[in-house]
Amino acid sequence: MNERIDDRLGRRGFLAGAAGFGVATLAAGCSGKAGSVALPLAADEQRRLIAGMKPPKRARPLVAIVADNRGAETTDLMIPQAVLTRSGLVDVTVIAPTDATIALMPALSIEPQDTLAGFDKAHPDGADYVIVPAYHHDEREGPIVAWIRQQAASRATIIGICEGAKVLGRAGLLDGRMATTHWYAIDGLMRAHPAMRYARDRRYVVDRGVVTTTGVTASIPVSLALVEAIGGKERAEKLAAQLGVSGYDAAHNSRDFHLNAGWVWQLASNSAAVWGHETIGIPVADGVDGIALALTADAWSRTYRSKALALTSQATVLTADGLKLTTGGRSARETDLTRSLDPAIPPASQLDRALEAIAARYGRGTAGFVALQLEFPWR
Repeated sequence: MNERIDDRLGRRGFLAGAAGFGVATLAAGCSGKAGSVALPLAADEQRRLIAGMKPPKRARPLVAIVADNRGAETTDLMIPQAVLTRSGLVDVTVIAPTDATIALMPALSIEPQDTLAGFDKAHPDGADYVIVPAYHHDEREGPIVAWIRQQAASRATIIGICEGAKVLGRAGLLDGRMATTHWYAIDGLMRAHPAMRYARDRRYVVDRGVVTTTGVTASIPVSLALVEAIGGKERAEKLAAQLGVSGYDAAHNSRDFHLNAGWVWQLASNSAAVWGHETIGIPVADGVDGIALALTADAWSRTYRSKALALTSQATVLTADGLKLTTGGRSARETDLTRSLDPAIPPASQLDRALEAIAARYGRGTAGFVALQLEFPWR
């Protein structure tokens, strides 16, 4: 999800509508409707999904994660970059239209590793895989949309993480295909692309060289599925165990994720508690685990009570997987609370840890609302 919910709707309008009959409309975000397709659970479905993600060109695939400098979703970008780098099977590059800093949402910022033009010059035959996170801006046309079309035409597999599906739609890649996206955005995506067929109850969908996923946390399973497609099931399962992930198949219960009156009330009360808004500092140093950092910073920045930032005296920090975080150098004096990552637990487990800490500080309602935004099945 590329922004917090009320930022997308406009806080004043959202809260006003939610106070009355608007709640019922908003709560229907995942309701059944004409044109949606509920896929039956077939025994060979997972095998076919993996087969559909096999490398289209090179024996050692080239992966381009394309970001908008003005804003790309933190977890959508950092997790695929880290998982695929750790697989040792591919070459991964984070690119953007310019060499300016990439603002991540809702927290952190990084330096691109190349530009669109630089990538094209170095790799005129294009990427094997293009990963598109959710963006902050929604232009119908622009350099990224045109570049994605070009990559699709050169047989790259295009993967839209979460609301990255909206960018794929603007590139003309969803019409006539099965697809999914974050629960909050699916109705709008279907209206914008009526020829698209919604694949309910799937964390990720593969259709003729185009992959789409549900919400933010689907970035982990789809990345592991891609590892299996490239290097085999044993390789993917070994990496999943190292990350603390018990499974990565496409099964998902879409009906668990929707707005209702309780969630709207939680949003309104947290937004109104201006006296309790805090800055959360996460200590980082060179070699920091990007998966753990992304999940922790993302979660704490979605409470409507807090905002996370990287805490370090360094101007930049290099993650364990080669991303350069731009921090500006901050001291603990600039924060209200410090939350350190725990190197003793697997990186994917840091999200559960963050949600429990959020529940202890702000209540389980707030933690549940964060999980809802991330489309994460947490109880």
